[in-house]
Amino acid sequence: MADAETLDGRSQVRRRAGLRLWLSAAWLGTLCILALFAPWIAPKDPLAQDLFLGRMPPAWVAGAEPGYWLGTDSLGRDVLSRIIHGARVALSVALIAGAITCVIGATLGLLAGFLRGWVDLLISRLIDIWMAFPPVLFSILLIAVLGPGLWSIILAIVVIDWTRFARVVRAEAMAQGAMDYVASARVAGRGRIGTMLREILPNVLPTVTVLLTLEMGIAVIVEAILSFVNLSISTDAPTWGGMIAEGRASIHQAWWVLVFPLGTLFLTVLSFSQLGEGLKDRFDPVLR
Repeated sequence: MADAETLDGRSQVRRRAGLRLWLSAAWLGTLCILALFAPWIAPKDPLAQDLFLGRMPPAWVAGAEPGYWLGTDSLGRDVLSRIIHGARVALSVALIAGAITCVIGATLGLLAGFLRGWVDLLISRLIDIWMAFPPVLFSILLIAVLGPGLWSIILAIVVIDWTRFARVVRAEAMAQGAMDYVASARVAGRGRIGTMLREILPNVLPTVTVLLTLEMGIAVIVEAILSFVNLSISTDAPTWGGMIAEGRASIHQAWWVLVFPLGTLFLTVLSFSQLGEGLKDRFDPVLR
């Protein structure tokens, strides 16, 4: 009876994990397609201004202008087109910054967790010192020094977030290093580096994959924060944070300028988070 209840509980968790995976993957996949083909999918030029069409409401609201499905901002620019083009910046930062952060942090964490000794001591102290800096203020300081730009944002995210991967992977590598299969590999004559790459690394990859999806969501938030305070890319280029900053000033006259980019940002970050949770449940050996 207990075994049947356990199996039923596992199946429910797997179903919920599958639903989260499909819904989050569907949203992120759609967003990637829109971002990739933005010049052809976006109905309007995101930079085209028409002051006579300023703050036009969405298509289903009285007084809307045909062809502007989500309305216009104060300069008459199409909100939908700017959201689609803004997805290119957000997803580019998420993918590039997430990948670089993952490689650097996971490599240092793997070395510290498996090699131990002075390597672990050095990397652990570096992590402790690095985490003493406030991340958001540190990123703003870096952008102020480096200057606005896509690669400045990516560098700032990498610099402030690699410790997240390093700490988790270090702990996971320590746990895997105490397993019997690692001792068997060493007895069989495999060297420390070979054991780390062939035995430890494959077993920490599920954790790294989950962390990567979560990091992508964090990168989207950081980019939005920096563009909100006008420290992102060029002020002319559409970004979600920049649209939110503009919409905040006109929330009482044109709520759609704030609500739609804010909703897109929320759904994107939530999808990355749920994708990570779904992957964690999917990779969990207890639920298999």
